Amino acid sequence: MKHGVAFRKFSRTSSHRNLMLRNLVTSLFEHEQIRTTLPKAKDTARLAEKIITLGKKNNETSYRQAQAFILKPPVLPKLFTTFAERYANRPGGYTRIHRLDNRFGDNAPIALLELVDNPRDFKLEMTARAVGRELLNEKLRWDSPRGVVNSGVQNADIVVAKELHLGGLDSGELRPTTRRNLQKVMKYRGREALTEIGETILAKPVAEAKMQLRADSKEKEKARKRGNPNFVGSFPVLPARAGVASPGETRPAMRLVQGALGRPARWKGRHALA
Repeated sequence: MKHGVAFRKFSRTSSHRNLMLRNLVTSLFEHEQIRTTLPKAKDTARLAEKIITLGKKNNETSYRQAQAFILKPPVLPKLFTTFAERYANRPGGYTRIHRLDNRFGDNAPIALLELVDNPRDFKLEMTARAVGRELLNEKLRWDSPRGVVNSGVQNADIVVAKELHLGGLDSGELRPTTRRNLQKVMKYRGREALTEIGETILAKPVAEAKMQLRADSKEKEKARKRGNPNFVGSFPVLPARAGVASPGETRPAMRLVQGALGRPARWKGRHALA
């Protein structure tokens, strides 16, 4: 019977393993997002939680303990200032692990390890995309795709603020799962996060579409004269894969699955036939 066998060994000696984990924690504090294998991400997150707790204590003993663990001295002030202020009201759970894909070669599971509420929060971005998609789909019920691209979603931050105060069984403009994820990522964030979701992330695709439509007008005119099937009027038709519905799609799902979207549309005058 084996006693005292805990945690992962990673086929390394104790000194090599400890140095590897210290290096991963230091890189996590430096970049706030790292990609590594899933087992390494789990052990790195466990140690990073303890080091951030030392930064929140902010005394001489915790400073010496963190100084003995972190490999890069320039990262140390960030622990006792930026992270301590960011997670002052959060009782725990300073890290988040996202399972990505498998590594080419040995098929090892790859994960994204990040600090929550960082400037490039992956979960916040994905939740904002889900919110934007559902708000756009709701607007497409009453407006055309061209009008949605030109106008976008107005007052999205107000809609997000209303959804934060709704319960799981209350009816709103978002699905319960999206609302729950939104409430999680916004629980310890300030008012500026609402502006970021409402103006920056959701408006970015619409702004890019507007800039593309205005800047490439001459090239689109030439493409129309050459009979390029990728443009309908002045509204670009984005390439789609078979079985994937585009915004405002009304064709039956069975036809999409059979590959209707995989075939390019034929160009006839100003209208495209599927």
